[in-house]
Amino acid sequence: MASTPQQQQQTRAALKAADVAERRERLRRGLPAVVELLQSRQADRIDDSDIDAYVSLNWLEWHGGGLRLTITGRNVCAQSLPTVAA
Repeated sequence: MASTPQQQQQTRAALKAADVAERRERLRRGLPAVVELLQSRQADRIDDSDIDAYVSLNWLEWHGGGLRLTITGRNVCAQSLPTVAA
């Protein structure tokens, strides 16, 4: 049975949403390493497209010609830290 144009469009939309979610998760997992690079003044080692993505997510911001972690970015990093059982 052939799929309808509407079904094909829904499939494409679902695949795009999955790609966006996967990229966001990859960025979330990589954020602590990015923070280390920023702290050691090695921002040139961060991929330009990742920088653009972090800025668009409001996890990093440009400030005085340099990058810095935003409050949102700090929260994302804090959420990714392992919790210690009490």
